Amino acid sequence: MNKALLGKTILGIFVLSSILAGCSTAKDVKPTVALSKETTSKAVSLKQTVKPTELNGELATLTAEASNLEVEKGTSLPVWTFNNSVPGPQIRIKKGKTVNITVKNQLSEPISLHIHGYPLPFKMDGVPGVTQNAIAPGKSFTYTFKATVPGTYWYHSHQDSANQVDKGLYGSFIVEDELVKADRDYTLMLDEWMSSSSERDHAGMKNMNMSMHGMDHSSTETGPSEQSELNTSTQPGHDMSMYDLYTINGKTYDGSQPLQVTQGDTVRLRLINAGYLSHSLHLHGHRYRIIATDGNPTSNPEWIKDKLISIAPGERVDIEFQADNPGTWYLEEHGSGSMISNMKQRIQYTNDQETNDQPNPLTKLPTVDLTNYGKSQEGRFSLNDAYDVSYTMNLGTREQQGKQVYTINNKLYPNTEPLSVKSGDKVKVHFVNTSATDDHPMHLHGHTFQVLSKNGKPLKGSPIYKDTLNIKPGEEYVVAFAANNPGDWMFHCHDLHHASAGMVTDLKYKDFLNTFQPDSGLINTPE
Repeated sequence: MNKALLGKTILGIFVLSSILAGCSTAKDVKPTVALSKETTSKAVSLKQTVKPTELNGELATLTAEASNLEVEKGTSLPVWTFNNSVPGPQIRIKKGKTVNITVKNQLSEPISLHIHGYPLPFKMDGVPGVTQNAIAPGKSFTYTFKATVPGTYWYHSHQDSANQVDKGLYGSFIVEDELVKADRDYTLMLDEWMSSSSERDHAGMKNMNMSMHGMDHSSTETGPSEQSELNTSTQPGHDMSMYDLYTINGKTYDGSQPLQVTQGDTVRLRLINAGYLSHSLHLHGHRYRIIATDGNPTSNPEWIKDKLISIAPGERVDIEFQADNPGTWYLEEHGSGSMISNMKQRIQYTNDQETNDQPNPLTKLPTVDLTNYGKSQEGRFSLNDAYDVSYTMNLGTREQQGKQVYTINNKLYPNTEPLSVKSGDKVKVHFVNTSATDDHPMHLHGHTFQVLSKNGKPLKGSPIYKDTLNIKPGEEYVVAFAANNPGDWMFHCHDLHHASAGMVTDLKYKDFLNTFQPDSGLINTPE
């Protein structure tokens, strides 16, 4: 890595004006109060202004710049932003339209833009050193592609992403399907931050130690030798306790505003985990159904109540509920620890705000089991199919030369063996998490896979299609996908600390020639 900043630090300072950033307003409410700033060479001054929280994806501009985010009154943190807010503005576009997103870099470091989960054309994937050069300070790059796959996605920098996403360079991306309607459509982006500069400095040192030599895809160096990989000892796991302040759309609970609904509304909540920890959410007072996973519709989803929705880093879960129980209700995380009190959002009826609802984060509730949810029907793939390519990923954790690293089949990127396919292949991947304590949310660029089995048992409910799948310690999953998007694609853990410390491989098409030539004068650091 070319730098070591983990970068989410609560300064605890009082700012002179307040902000309301992110996209927690309903789709039909355009303006919000957002942070604007004027910069000099040495200082940042803040002022209050009104900006839209939503951009039309047919012609959108994202400007990356440094700023400060007020997560609650009197508490701010330094962040990197798109259009001066965290999350950045939501980008929406209707199915069938052409996306044009211009990214302008006003930061001191190079950046890029990756639209997570969308099956992008290879040249638009936003991976520095693979599909493009990182966008240098003062430069810009335009991403363009046809929006053909409706769903909930999100965008983030893929340059030094373990640090830059951590500092706030992300936002949501929605491809609208005219056939799918809701009276209220809210997007909630979950994240975690650090509450002190001492934790930031400590975490920055940890992240520097975790950085992978050879992660620059344009480099000719090959990374650690096989001998050094063997000179290791076991390591208990990745300590994430420094992330002690949680937010939804860049706000703590005290800094947030209720989501407004009216009795009779059909309400859609798009849940996106932009952080590095999994969260289990409980919707109070209403039954709901999961209508999509990672942007992919669920077949005949059943109504459920008082079950937790688990959402891992990089995952998206869309739920729908009927506003049929007037009052003010909570959507909140369940678990222990004081930090989860901020992973909480009020849902307030416009016609009746009275309620006796109370938070109950310690109540034990079952979690929705997606392996047995929705209507069973034939999917695109099955365990009995013949596959052209089969690949096993043993996902591990260990200590190497004083640093904690994360391996695929006991190797570190760039020494991991790529998946080699050709167009038209049917591909099966077997994930096995051998780590003692670490979850590994594995994300595949450019493709969607079907989950076929968990721990040797076939799925029983609706076919589940995803691009990010969380494999917990001791778990095994089998997934399958079609090799239908030629390119050289990243396949990595979306705890980006793990990716930056080795847990990356590539999906390479034999019949694809990558003509991109990296600029040797630029530092391309995709993780």
